[in-house]
Amino acid sequence: MFNRMIKLIIASMALSFFGTLAYAETPAEPLWPTLKVAYFGDKVIREDANDLLVIEAPKRAEDAAIVPISVKSLIAQTPDKYIKNIHIIIDNNPEPYSANFELSPDLGLVDISTRMRVDQYTFVRAIAEMNDGSLHMVSRFVKASGGCSAPAGKDAAAALARLGKMQIRMRKPTVGEPVQAQVIVSHPNYNGLQFDQKSRLYIEAHYVKNITISYNDEQLITVDTGISVSEDPSIRFTFTPVESGVLKAEVTDSKGQNFTHQKEV
Repeated sequence: MFNRMIKLIIASMALSFFGTLAYAETPAEPLWPTLKVAYFGDKVIREDANDLLVIEAPKRAEDAAIVPISVKSLIAQTPDKYIKNIHIIIDNNPEPYSANFELSPDLGLVDISTRMRVDQYTFVRAIAEMNDGSLHMVSRFVKASGGCSAPAGKDAAAALARLGKMQIRMRKPTVGEPVQAQVIVSHPNYNGLQFDQKSRLYIEAHYVKNITISYNDEQLITVDTGISVSEDPSIRFTFTPVESGVLKAEVTDSKGQNFTHQKEV
């Protein structure tokens, strides 16, 4: 896992170095070479790994504060060969390292969707880290701007009243068959960049930091998230229940609050 503060400092230095303005459509120079070294050091990353991963995102986002991003693997997860982590990098966001999905081989096949804020025109990258340590990347260019500072969609009082309420959505599963599930957390996910028109001050950062999803107490997905994840975080994924049991989601936010929800399968 990466130290978030170090990542943010390094990324901010990179943004400053290249003279990137907050709402410029594109930076003067590509940030990826600097970000690669900051986050992965001298490790080799195989680019255009389209034989392993597919990344889906809109070419032009309808709403920069809620940009759908999906990552799918083209190989099955097996005990011998599986994707251990998927790192999501949004080059031109204030905090480019946006999420780390730690995955279990028990998922069977990786098919994950979430929603992100996008601050300006940028490449969105998914980097698969295999269980042998090798890194493989796919990317997509997304046209969107202003998503990181966009005001919350809900009234602050209403958002606070629903804070931490969770849903687990899924069709009736069949043991031994893949099923799609979705975990949704009611949370404003304030990232510290949003401006309160009434107080004329920036809203204090308060966002989801971790989501852990397990089945019968066996971890399927652990997601370390940051300020790029959109309001009311959502994780959609596919898994195969091998027996009846309980699907559980546990959430921790930046103020140390914990929320739990579960569903019998």
